[in-house]
Amino acid sequence: MSTSGFFSDLLETIRSRGRGLIERRSAPALSAPSRPDFAPLVEALLSGRGEASGIALARRILDLWRNAGDEGKADFLLLLARAYGPHIARLDAAIEEYRHNPGPTTMADLQSAAEPRRQEVLRRLNLAPGGTALLVEMRAFLLKIRSQDPTLPALDSDFEHLFSSWFNRGFLVLRRIDWSTPANVLERIIRYEAVHQIHDWDDLRRRLAPADRRLYAFFHPQLVDDPLIFVEVALTGAIPGDIQGVLAEQREQTDPTRATTAVFYSISNCQEGLRGISFGNFLIKQVVEELRRELPNVTNFVTLSPVPGFARWLAATRAAADEGAAFLSEGEKTTLAALDRPDWYLNGETAAAVNAALARACAHYMLKARTRDGRVIDPVARFHLGNGARLERINPLGDRSANGLRQSFGVMVNYLYDLDDIEANHEAWATRGEAVASPAVHALLRPLPEPEVASGGGRFRLGNLGWSLGESLEKEAQS
Repeated sequence: MSTSGFFSDLLETIRSRGRGLIERRSAPALSAPSRPDFAPLVEALLSGRGEASGIALARRILDLWRNAGDEGKADFLLLLARAYGPHIARLDAAIEEYRHNPGPTTMADLQSAAEPRRQEVLRRLNLAPGGTALLVEMRAFLLKIRSQDPTLPALDSDFEHLFSSWFNRGFLVLRRIDWSTPANVLERIIRYEAVHQIHDWDDLRRRLAPADRRLYAFFHPQLVDDPLIFVEVALTGAIPGDIQGVLAEQREQTDPTRATTAVFYSISNCQEGLRGISFGNFLIKQVVEELRRELPNVTNFVTLSPVPGFARWLAATRAAADEGAAFLSEGEKTTLAALDRPDWYLNGETAAAVNAALARACAHYMLKARTRDGRVIDPVARFHLGNGARLERINPLGDRSANGLRQSFGVMVNYLYDLDDIEANHEAWATRGEAVASPAVHALLRPLPEPEVASGGGRFRLGNLGWSLGESLEKEAQS
C-alpha cells in the first residue's frame, strides 16, 4: 500500500469515528412513547426551508422511529404510504396540461407532479447524521410488514427507487478484508456470512490469513465499517467439486503464483434493507479484474455454489408421480426413494446410484424446469446465469453439511465466468431466457447408464458425471 493511501485510510477512519462520537454526545435523551405522533413532524419537515432546522427535525424523527416499538414504527410507515402520495389535484392538472400541450416542459411538470411526496420525506431524512443507515434499517422493517397493508408495497417501491440511486456502483468502494482488518469489521463478516457459517475466530482466520485465500467487500461512504456484500475466494489448481475440501482445517495450501483458478465459494448480502439492490454482479466482475492484475497466472474464474431450492423442488416432483417426474426412469424413481432415509449417503453403493439420479434431476431442474412466469426456479442460478456465467458442472455430495443435505441433498454446482463469453451468455439469458450450460451438463439430460461398480477401492463412477466417491465416504460409512 502506498504512503498516501495509508494516510488517506487513516484520516477517513479518524473522521468516521469522530462523527460517531459527536453524534453520540449530541443525541438528545429520548423518552419516546411506543407510538409517537409523527404527522406534525413530517409536515414540518416538508414545509421547512432552513437546512440546519431541517436536519435537526429529520434527526428527531429518526430518533423517535428508532426508539419506538414495532407498532409505532409501523404507524410511521403507514403514514408515509397513505398520506404522502402525489398531490392528486396537481397531478390531474399536469395531465391535462400535457394532453393539450405535449412537450419537454409539460412532460417534466407531469413527472414532478407524479412523484410521491414521501420520496422527498425520505430524501430529507437522509440528510440527518446516520440517516442513510437508519433508512436502510427502516426498509428492513418495512419488508417484514409489507404484506400487511395494500399501501405498503408502493412505499417499498419508493425506497427501492431511491436506494438504487444512493447505492449506485459509482459510490461503492471495494476493499480487501484480511486478518489485519479492524475487529469490528471482522465481527460483521462472521455475523453476515450466509452460505457457509463461520463458527469462530479460528474458522475466520482460516478463510483470511492463508496466502491462497481472499475476501473482498463493497462498502458505502455512509456505512463506513459495515459491508454491503462480500465474496470469499479460494485460489486453487483446479475446479473443486466439494466445499469440504475448500474449508478443511488440514489442507494443502496453493502457492498463489501457481494457482490457475479463482473459486468464488460464498457470496453474502449483508443488509436486509437493501434487498433487491444489485451489487453482486458488479462485485464479482471487479474482483475478477483485481485478481487478474495481481495474479495473471489465474485464468479460470468459477463458483462453487449451493442449489438451495433443489430438494424442495424434487420432493414436489416426486410427489407428482408420472406427471412431474416423467424425465426420470422407473429405476431412477425407485433409486431416489432412498432419499427418505437420512443416512442414504453413508452407504457407498446406494450413494453412487442415488447421486447419478440426483445429478440428472438437478440438470433438469436447472435447464428445463421453470416457474409459472417462465423463470429459472433456483435464485442462485438466476443470479449467476443472469450475470453471464455458464453452468459448468454438477457436483453430487459437494456439501455434506446438515444444511447442504437438507436444501439440495448435498448437490453443489460450478458456474464458470469465461470472460470471452460473458456478454454472449448474458444476451442469451436476457433475450431468449436461455440458461447456458456446458456439454457435460447437457449430457445429463439423457438417461444415464447403470452405475459402474469397481471392486476393491470403494469407488463408484457415475456415467457422464465423471465423478467418483472416494475413500473418505467409505470411512464415513464404516464409522
